[in-house]
Amino acid sequence: MDFPELAARTRRFSHGAPRAVTVAGDSARVIFLRSAGPEDPADALWLLDVDSGEERLVADPAVLLGTDAEPARLAPGERALRERLRLSSGGIGSYALDSAGRVAAFALAGRLFRADLVHGDVVEVTAVGPVIDPRPDPAGERLAYVTDAAEGVRRGQLRVVEPDGTDNLLAGEDSGVTWGLAEHVAAEEFHRYRGYWWAPDGRSVLAARVDESRLERWYLHDPADPATPPTSLAYPVAGGPNAEVSLHLLDLDGGWVDVHWDRETYPYLSSVDWAEGGPLITVLRRSQQHGLVLAVDPRTGETQVHAELADPRWVEPIPGTPAHLPDGRVLVGGELAHDGYDARCLFADGTLLTPPSLYVRRVVGRLPNGPNAPADLLVEASEGEPSQRHLYRVRTTIGGGMDARRMGSDPGWHTASIGGSTLAVGIASLEHAGVRWRVWHGDREVGELRSFAATCSYAPRPTMVRVTDRRLPSAVLYPAEHVKGTRLPVLLDIYGGPGHQEVVAARSVWLERQWWAEQGFAVVTIDNRGTPGIAPSFEKAIHRRVADVILTDQVDALTALADKHPDLDLERVAVRGWSFGGWLAGLAVLRHPELFTCAIVGAPVTDWALYDTAYSERYLGMPDDGMDVYAHHSLVELAAEPLGDPAQARPMLLVHGLADDNVLAAHTLRLSAALLATGRPHAVLPLTGASHLAAGGVSERLLRLELDFLRRYL
Repeated sequence: MDFPELAARTRRFSHGAPRAVTVAGDSARVIFLRSAGPEDPADALWLLDVDSGEERLVADPAVLLGTDAEPARLAPGERALRERLRLSSGGIGSYALDSAGRVAAFALAGRLFRADLVHGDVVEVTAVGPVIDPRPDPAGERLAYVTDAAEGVRRGQLRVVEPDGTDNLLAGEDSGVTWGLAEHVAAEEFHRYRGYWWAPDGRSVLAARVDESRLERWYLHDPADPATPPTSLAYPVAGGPNAEVSLHLLDLDGGWVDVHWDRETYPYLSSVDWAEGGPLITVLRRSQQHGLVLAVDPRTGETQVHAELADPRWVEPIPGTPAHLPDGRVLVGGELAHDGYDARCLFADGTLLTPPSLYVRRVVGRLPNGPNAPADLLVEASEGEPSQRHLYRVRTTIGGGMDARRMGSDPGWHTASIGGSTLAVGIASLEHAGVRWRVWHGDREVGELRSFAATCSYAPRPTMVRVTDRRLPSAVLYPAEHVKGTRLPVLLDIYGGPGHQEVVAARSVWLERQWWAEQGFAVVTIDNRGTPGIAPSFEKAIHRRVADVILTDQVDALTALADKHPDLDLERVAVRGWSFGGWLAGLAVLRHPELFTCAIVGAPVTDWALYDTAYSERYLGMPDDGMDVYAHHSLVELAAEPLGDPAQARPMLLVHGLADDNVLAAHTLRLSAALLATGRPHAVLPLTGASHLAAGGVSERLLRLELDFLRRYL
């Protein structure tokens, strides 16, 4: 089986690998999701017992949905129907734990389940409608969940199931208002995927109310059944209204307290933490150039400012912050940009905890430090080399100065989960396939989580180097049998968007790119300014000039690489990208036809004025303050410019899913119309039934169509 087929059948070699790894708060278990094999998409719930080191299957979707019955006991066609149900459900997508990690709640095919992780019992809990985001209270006695179709109400009821099975409505309104769910920009742009939080004592819930009634609805497609309403999406377009978001403290006995802050000035609720003490929230101005870290009084809903976040471009809070430290101080992530410093750091009530040499990416949790000593922090960070991410122990002692010590020496891309004295560490590397998860309890190594994932038959070896005076991270891949001195056509495989890196020391990033190299290309990947891992100034140089800075970096780095790699034939260069990378690929071939021969433009944002508020406005500003900026970044505007020299028209392959929920297919259709009007050659490849994310995934047929296109024009 060759790479395109194997990658498509295994979802890029992820089926069968452990994911969503969490350590129980009592240190006794490591909980995770994993499917049964390399081609099984349905994840089951597993745990590793820390004392014994043995794994145990907790919840199997096939058993819970009744799809494991013997074929002889099923009517003709029934087994196939149940198998389709199992596959379409995707298995267990996520789960939530109580504070000790003894109880898990999860949804499966819209049904609610509770798992006793100590004794192994899994029971279905009756719910009034399809279940979204179920969560046990900290004691593991009650279950909260959101449903979008209960008692005739189509959206957003927040409900609580009591230990005796009584299902109570905690909050809910008519269509257009949701309770307990994150709004679009929170999930897409601020990575806040939750909309409600249990109080530490389990007596109340802090819930977000989201009113989308002001938003324009985008109709995606008509249903097959005429009686069913058309599928639509309430989408906050740049410069237009956002959803109205408020927070409320809801007592289980019916009491209600509103959380007070200036929501007109600070409309974005970017983070919420309520692990102990009172809730901590982060709110941002619409421009995202100023924010507040607020402590909420759970009795009155009044808020107190703990810290301010400010930047003339945009603020970038650190995941895992804000949070309470055991000594009562508030941990805040921010940036140090004065006195020659240029760093992402951690602060405790204004005191700097991490050295400026450390680029802090995420706060994982607390590391125990003895019975009478304050706990240290466990953080993910980079130091000097952006392609590597490691774990660091950070001291929080008052007056202890800055002390951040790297844990472990293995190269690669590290992540972790911690609970009490048990630590699970996942390492991706160029030296091995996938992510290897190892578990320690104190100084004792407990074991490694098994992976059933398929492995690729080859091991990519990208040549990584920093180029230009900006020291841009870049990598080159050659065919395995490449003979030095043989010039090759170049495939610039890009993303380039803010908040995401491609040049990282993890094998999975390079598997598909090595396949492209084996087809006869020298594959080049570059992380331009705007990408994370180096310094705030490196990321924020793109503010209001995204196109110019990023494209300049890509062109300059490619030219610099050709000086170091003379086998790169810059007379034959193709560019390929998806999503932001699709926009960048289109931009490259339209602005620089002298360098780029052709482009594969996958699911592009062709007009940022039609993309969502928080993303577009963060990097380009408000449309009313600079429509010229938006026009300068529009592929539609660029494609509509008259073509002076027909010989400079470069062919493009536009690819897009038609069931999109993020980058709407209308983007690609408008670009195609502009290209047609000016006589620029292109082809449109619609992927029926595929969304933005699915369209960007590996598909055997799609990869071969892309390859045919590149061979035709290179």
